[in-house]
Amino acid sequence: MTIRVLIADDQQLVRTGFQMILDAQPDMEVVAAVSDGAEAVAEARRLRPDVCLLDIRMPKLDGLEVTRVLAGPGVENPMRVVIVTTFDLDEYVYGALRSGATGFLLKDSGPTLLIEAVRAAAAGDALVSPSITVRLLQHLAQPRRRAALPVNDPLTDRELDVVRLVARGRTNQEVAGELFVSLSTVKTHLGSIQAKLGVRNRVEIAAWAWESGVVS
Repeated sequence: MTIRVLIADDQQLVRTGFQMILDAQPDMEVVAAVSDGAEAVAEARRLRPDVCLLDIRMPKLDGLEVTRVLAGPGVENPMRVVIVTTFDLDEYVYGALRSGATGFLLKDSGPTLLIEAVRAAAAGDALVSPSITVRLLQHLAQPRRRAALPVNDPLTDRELDVVRLVARGRTNQEVAGELFVSLSTVKTHLGSIQAKLGVRNRVEIAAWAWESGVVS
């Protein structure tokens, strides 16, 4: 199936470059390329793309606001959002992921990582640029004013094993390899973990793990 992508960036060269990269993939089609946040919301709601690629700083509505509108907590049928920006700042990373983004990339990450992030988002997975992963996890590990929410239905030992690996950035395939289980078993564990924690994706699983002290 073709992955339908919306691109929102206020720089025409960036929009054109991303569109050329993604349209060249046999399984991708850019259905809209817009220059501001308000247009991004309108076109996303009209077209319902599989993945929205959003810049952070845009006119009218910034990328974080657009993310909250399209994918934030409480949004019915949330869309899959990947933030792409030149700004490698912790507050942007944390804010984007907490607003519902499923991925975060720097613009200098390169075409391969961009393509991987789109495919991961379309599959319901998440990809965070390797150059910021360690800093993100360190940020999440710091003591915060709001503690992680308690879990009414405790995780099993095996589910905690999966959580720890996810929190350290392992893919499903890597988790399966390290725990000597099948890929389908990993996906089953992830589904159970998300239900117990009340989270929507592996990024939020990682955030819970670091905030609750499951990993340190």
